[in-house]
Formats: sequence, structure tokens, C-alpha cells
Amino acid sequence: MMPGDRRKQWLIPGVLLLFLAGCNPFTGAEPMMEEYLSRLARVLDTSVAPPPSDLPTATTLPKRRDRVLHIPELELGMLDFLSLYGCELQYVVGERNSVMGRVMQPINRLRYEIRFIQSAKRCVRQIDDEELQATLEQAIESKHQTLPLAVWNATWGTEEIEKLFTLSKGYYPVAVEQNLLTDLALDLDQLNQMVKALNNQQLDVPLNDLGQIHQRWQAQFLAGQVINSARLLIATLNSGTDTLKTRLEERPLCLNGKPNNQSNIVQSFFFKVYIGEVQPYMSGVSRARDSLIRGFSRLAEQQKAVMPDTFEQWYDRHLSEETSESLWKELDQAMMRHTRHWQDLLAQCGLRPGA
Repeated sequence: MMPGDRRKQWLIPGVLLLFLAGCNPFTGAEPMMEEYLSRLARVLDTSVAPPPSDLPTATTLPKRRDRVLHIPELELGMLDFLSLYGCELQYVVGERNSVMGRVMQPINRLRYEIRFIQSAKRCVRQIDDEELQATLEQAIESKHQTLPLAVWNATWGTEEIEKLFTLSKGYYPVAVEQNLLTDLALDLDQLNQMVKALNNQQLDVPLNDLGQIHQRWQAQFLAGQVINSARLLIATLNSGTDTLKTRLEERPLCLNGKPNNQSNIVQSFFFKVYIGEVQPYMSGVSRARDSLIRGFSRLAEQQKAVMPDTFEQWYDRHLSEETSESLWKELDQAMMRHTRHWQDLLAQCGLRPGA
């Protein structure tokens, strides 16, 4: 045998394995759902439901100009500013009035607002001019009132969060790297604690990790992918429920409740494909929902007092689980209906799961 022939012998099995892996419909969300609906119709001997193409509605985050809140500026007169010489506040305000200070990113603007309050409080204690003290105390109170605006901008007003929630990166992976989900979930817990502290005017909360959190948002698409997968699951499960309903309205799967060959095939399909393939993916999407969507929902709920109206409409659909428009309520209902119809069908043969 020629050396080249031996190499071909080694190559053929490897290529065949790659080909077979590429043909496995259960490695991707969309082909998995199409395969499930196709096989479901086949084992139930009903017409094949078309693959879900008309998914429930979802939209991207509102444009940044509609998310970023305007923070009123304080105007300290020039004489007042000069008379603050010796106080740290002079330098804080000076940085804000610089060229770079006028175009601060949201995270730096939040740091500035906190530094202003802290510096102004120290300055009040250092000066003797009562009129200037009153001006500073008024400025401090104003900054306390507008601090939630800066907190909002440093979370929901950032560019980085748009990447995490983009809907252009497909579906949540069937085999996701768990470390990515865990890191994002830990970030959200930390961020929610920061926002809670700042809402309670606890200004000593460390913001050192906020920049890293933003960077991770910019590098991931998981939140948008989870939303896409919720839509795909809703459409698939509703279509599958229609197929099950059609079969339930026809002759019983089993006569006198006794299993037969077809019911054995149906039960095998139920456990092998629905329980073995589709349900683990549904569970993965549910875990991501618990880790990410609920974390972001809490982040938004903490800031409802300053939430823009355009954002509230997006929140009601994509984050909330309570509103009538909630995508997640729609998913829960689709899952419950589908499970109930499966139970009703298998009950015709005394094979109801859990019975």
C-alpha cells in the first residue's frame, strides 16, 4: 500500500465524523426546533407544521439619545469659585470645566458627581463665609437630588450595554461556556449592590470594578441571544402544541388506555427528543434568564424613579415578568400549555409522565 493511501485511510474517518457532527440538528437552537416539530408530526401521523419563522416581537434597546438623561449643571459664579481656593472642590470643578471634563463618559461623570458632593461637604467645614456655606449646601443638596441621573447614565446609558443586548447575534448557544454566564451574573450582583448603596446616598461605595463590568458587556451578546431564544421557544412550543392538539382531537392514541406500537414510538420520541434534547435547552435558557434577565430587571427596577418612558416600554416587554406584555410570561405560558398537551396525549395510554 502506498504511503498516500495510508494517509487517506486515516483521513476518511475524521472527515466522516466532521460530516456527521455537522448533520446533527441538535447542536444548534434553530435546527433543533425545526427537527423537533418535523419529528413530532411524523410520530403523531399529522401534517408537518412549518418551522417557526414569525417569532414574537422584540426590539433592541432604545437609542442612546433616548436613554441618556440630562444632568443639570451647577453654575458657581467666578468670584465664588475663586474664593474656594484652598478647598479640594476648586480642583474638582476645574477638572469638570476643562476640555476633557465637558465630554466625560457616563462612568467618569458619575465619579465626578460623587467627588463633588464629598469635596463640597469637606469644604463647607473649612470655610467661614456663611453666604458661601449656604451656596455650597444648596449645591450639595442639588447634587444629591440629581445623583440618580448619573447612576442611570452609568448603567443603562452606556454604549457597552447595547452590545450585550444586541439581537443580531443569533440564539443562545446549546453548549454555552458557563464561566461567561457566571461572570456576567456576578457582575450584575455587584452592580445591583452599588446602585442600592448610591440610591441610599452611600457615597463611599467603590466603583473600581465598574469599568471592567462595562468591558465584559461589550465583549458578550448573551442577553440578546437569550431574548432571541425565548422568542424561538415560544414559536416552536406553540406550533408543537397545535400539533398535539390536532392529534388529541382525532382518534385516541390508544384504545381502552392500553399501550400499542404507536404509543411506544410516541413515548420513545417524548423521552429521547423532547426530554433528552429540547428540554435541556429550555432549561439552559431558563438558567440564563434567572442569571441575566432577572439581574438586569432588578437593576432597572431600582432606578424606576428616573427611568425614561421610552425605556419603560422596552423594560415591560424584555425584562419584566409581571406585565401583560412580558416576553417571559409568554414563554412560561407556552411551556405550560405544551407540557399539558403532552400529558393529555400520553394519558390516553396510561403513560402520563409522573403518574
